[in-house]
Amino acid sequence: MDIGKNPKTGKRHQETKGGFKTKQEAEAAASALITEVNQGTFVKESDILFKDFANNWLPLYIERNGPKPGTIRLRQYGINKLSAYFAHLKLKNITEEMYQAALNDLKDQKLARSTIEGIHTTGKLLFKMTVNKKMLKIDPTVNAYIKKDKQSIIDSDEEELPKYFEKEDLALFLDTVSEKGLYMDDLIFTTLSYTGMRVGEIVALKWKDVDFDKHTIHITKTYYNPKNNTTKYQLVPPKTRKSRRKIMVDELVIEAFKKHKEEQEKIITHLGNFYSDNGFILANVNRHPGYPILIKVVESRMARLLKLGKLNPKLTPHSLRHTHTSLLAEAKVGIDEIMDRLGHIDDEVTRKVYLHVTTKMKKDASDKFSNLMRGFKKY
Repeated sequence: MDIGKNPKTGKRHQETKGGFKTKQEAEAAASALITEVNQGTFVKESDILFKDFANNWLPLYIERNGPKPGTIRLRQYGINKLSAYFAHLKLKNITEEMYQAALNDLKDQKLARSTIEGIHTTGKLLFKMTVNKKMLKIDPTVNAYIKKDKQSIIDSDEEELPKYFEKEDLALFLDTVSEKGLYMDDLIFTTLSYTGMRVGEIVALKWKDVDFDKHTIHITKTYYNPKNNTTKYQLVPPKTRKSRRKIMVDELVIEAFKKHKEEQEKIITHLGNFYSDNGFILANVNRHPGYPILIKVVESRMARLLKLGKLNPKLTPHSLRHTHTSLLAEAKVGIDEIMDRLGHIDDEVTRKVYLHVTTKMKKDASDKFSNLMRGFKKY
């Protein structure tokens, strides 16, 4: 049927539809189409393939949003994963059912929920543009969801907690660091334990960020180096606006920084022009002296110390962040203050650790009261 002129070309446009079983169905579809045209809501859906649109969409997304390199990699990863299902399909032929089936299949592949959420976010952003550009009438992602994991009756009431040190194990770990740690280990792991900083934040620290008089550390950046090339690092803004923060630290931490500064100054004097002094606190002294150490160096050093201390080998530098949360909760610091110190707007993992610790504290208090009152009343 004739649906009027194309406003760009001035040519009349014909729209054809088929597959109707009865004359009444065809007439109803024609009537609906005429209504859409008259109301200005008619959309001529695009014949472009998913892969072609996705390849054009990503540069536009980067230009408009200026995302961090890590976010760009996530979006490209999402496109690659979705392309496995839709690459050679026309956008208009991708249905809600097909998109949901793709998410279900990703879940069945045992990908982490956070990974699937990242892929789904990419899909939503991409298809939202197709609707905004009037290339599609309906966004196939709009009602999509990620299946929840099935839980057994035994663990249905238990949330999986992130791994962290109990207080006694942390003391053993820090003793091991003091006795058997390598150069800078004591500073690194004491600071992570006492501040809850992200490992990328501590690697990015410069001397100008530490105020010895006010006992504060100013966190304004994080270290980014996905290819682990010592000289090709980037300093990027923290994860969120809330992540830019100034935190108070213990005298013990400040003393560790002062001691390290004295040691570093001797090294700089000794190496002279071989040292690229850009003010980094955790700087290499062997290959590429002066450049910040790699995050994987912190990870491997921690693995070494855990082995020496006969502690849980699955713990990581990020576990010290969760440990800091648990100890603050045990010290009866409020959840909002903890979030502020860690640089979170809101974080589900932090809340899980906090609730786990405070619930245990309430139970301990109840048990202590019961023991105190035992014998007062007989049954």
